[in-house]
Amino acid sequence: MRHLILATILSISVLSACSQTSKHAESSTVREKTTFQTSGQWKPVTDIRADVAMVYGVGGNPSDRRPGRLTFEERVQSWRERGYTVHFMTGIAWGSYQDYFTGQWDGQWHLDEGQVTVKGDTIWHGRMVPYIVPSKNFLEYMKERHVKRVIDAGIDAIFMEEPEFWMRGGYSEAFKREWQDYYGFPWRPQHESPENTYLANKLKYFLYYRALEEVFTYAKEYGKSKGMDVRCYVPTHSLVNYSSWQIVSPEASLASLPCVDGYIAQVWTGTSREPTYFNGLRKERVFENAYLEYGSMESMTRPTGRKMFFLTDPIEDWPRDWADYKKNYQATFTAQLLYPMIADYEVMPWPDRIYEGLYKTCATCETRERIPRFYSTQMQVMINALNFMPLSDNKINGSHGIGVLMSNSLMFQRFPTHSPKPVNDEQEVQNQGSMQTMASNYEDPQFSNFYGQTLPLLKRGIPVSTVHIENTGYEDTWKDLSVLVMSYSNMKPMNPEYHENIAEWVKNGGVLLYCGTDTDPYQTTMEWWNTDGKSYAAPSMHLFELLGLDDKTPATGEYTCGKGKVYVLREDPKNYVLQTTGDDVFFETVKKAYETTPNKGSLTVKNNLYLERGPYVMVAVMDESVSDEPFTLDGLYIDLFDPELPVLQTKTVKPDEQAFLFNINAVTNKKIPQTLAGAARVYNEKTSGKSYSFIAKSPANTNNVMRILLPKEPKTVTITNPDGQPAETGSYSWHETSKTLLVSFENYPDGVQVVIEW
Repeated sequence: MRHLILATILSISVLSACSQTSKHAESSTVREKTTFQTSGQWKPVTDIRADVAMVYGVGGNPSDRRPGRLTFEERVQSWRERGYTVHFMTGIAWGSYQDYFTGQWDGQWHLDEGQVTVKGDTIWHGRMVPYIVPSKNFLEYMKERHVKRVIDAGIDAIFMEEPEFWMRGGYSEAFKREWQDYYGFPWRPQHESPENTYLANKLKYFLYYRALEEVFTYAKEYGKSKGMDVRCYVPTHSLVNYSSWQIVSPEASLASLPCVDGYIAQVWTGTSREPTYFNGLRKERVFENAYLEYGSMESMTRPTGRKMFFLTDPIEDWPRDWADYKKNYQATFTAQLLYPMIADYEVMPWPDRIYEGLYKTCATCETRERIPRFYSTQMQVMINALNFMPLSDNKINGSHGIGVLMSNSLMFQRFPTHSPKPVNDEQEVQNQGSMQTMASNYEDPQFSNFYGQTLPLLKRGIPVSTVHIENTGYEDTWKDLSVLVMSYSNMKPMNPEYHENIAEWVKNGGVLLYCGTDTDPYQTTMEWWNTDGKSYAAPSMHLFELLGLDDKTPATGEYTCGKGKVYVLREDPKNYVLQTTGDDVFFETVKKAYETTPNKGSLTVKNNLYLERGPYVMVAVMDESVSDEPFTLDGLYIDLFDPELPVLQTKTVKPDEQAFLFNINAVTNKKIPQTLAGAARVYNEKTSGKSYSFIAKSPANTNNVMRILLPKEPKTVTITNPDGQPAETGSYSWHETSKTLLVSFENYPDGVQVVIEW
């Protein structure tokens, strides 16, 4: 690197002559591609330059109620003054709602409306902040005290996050009242039988479905009364995570509500590092888990046309060291980008804790520091790339068309066991894995019946998808699907129409693989297949009957059904991952199903996933796969996971590693000067003759690094701080092969002006 030449700033007349506005220029069109959530007001150190700031809570975040904090309206205005579109987020299952619980709202105490365990303990999110049984009275409070005030502040997008009911909850008087109203018979303790567990969790699911439907319907109606089109979104963990962590939430059913406009997929290191079994070994598999989590969210909404934001978090709730955060952030970030049909992102939650929090400098030491500059630079390069991440019709390399069936009822069969080790005061990871009920010895360690159907495929480089049974009535659900893998070992169909949809697809040429012994205790729970004149011993019997199989309980084998086929494996899929090489028969059956008529082509196995989206390239190489070979790319790439933004002609990705690259050779017009990557967002970008200029904005106390494509090596590069003074820390270097200039300097939220002449 050589020191920056501090040349005189070009005159305005030179800059304006023949100038053109590029993709980075500010526009009068409101963009809502990138967003973040914050409970605080604007600050120089958290000015991350996404499109939208979601201001959290009328009363703020329950964990951040500092003296002297600004009012809600003042916090909103602080972000608007800095050019942000402002949306609103709050919790629907918890929040700063002390005025409701202590009687300030209606004169009555409501602490009895918290979620309660079998021991009579309230499940708390924080001091005087219980997880809520969402009664109709509470919903009226939310409408009056929160939603109305938000809309009166001129906000037209409302995010109600984490509709969560803990499976170990369900013993409060409020819940007992809801049970009586919903089922028409007295409450039954969920721990006394599998059926009671199923019924209790089904009610918890309904309560938050009702809650969001009522609150969002009110929001839209009140907005219309003020001439506003209010949009309503649900930030929520994935169905994979909630089922694994033993939490109940409405999930897929919300996508069909007319008052729900979309979701945020809350996937991050904290959810994805939940240990899983594969090949008999229990350990963290962050990339693979994140890939499945994002996939379950994408497939949940795609047939309904709802908008989906994908979330990642550069840290997580549980305090760890910076190296751990970085490694797992890269894994989850890569996983989200492997879904090219999603291009809207929550780039981070809680920037205050990311930029100002103190975390360990190494795994074995107690020294704590704020985010290292190399990591904040890398993170800002990554989130700025999201501002330009395109939608794409490209597909991951490999064999497509294999899907695994999911259902919201996955959450109904997870018997609540207590874990002594909470992740934080908000969530508890259920680490023990044993889901043994008092009435049965049936276990599903670490949600292995799900992972037994997915990890054996994903680990072989097959981009397996998930299919939500609730969406089987949509034509788009079946698009490009060749093989459907399903099991009722850990879920049940809540509607017989789902079977009609599946049977129709098979008869028209689809291939179904059913795995399971149908011996878990939830097979006989009170549901449609054994009530109102139906007497099936298991719900699969109804499906096999519709498929035209003579035996409603077919043995392991292959069966013809119309133009399609049915394969049956009479083994619960958990055994495919709980045992060493336990997935051999399963995989060979999937392979045969995929390659048999009416399907064509061989099933490709490998240890990697590769995808191109415009100039961006994503690679993930998995361990525990078919080989330990690295994945090598040759070309001309910028490494976006490296804070130095080096230009590489060869990139090698090893097992258990990921890569995020910018392909310089994919730039369509290399004669146009342009910023290809950077740790600041570019505004007022202009070209004029032999000059290129822009203003770069990013949080204070961070370093900027930018890789800029130019027609030729520059003669002068001028960097000017917001105070009009030359940047003392600025530097640059030229890379002749790629025709790119690497520029670095101290970031400022008010903007640093860069002028380049050649």
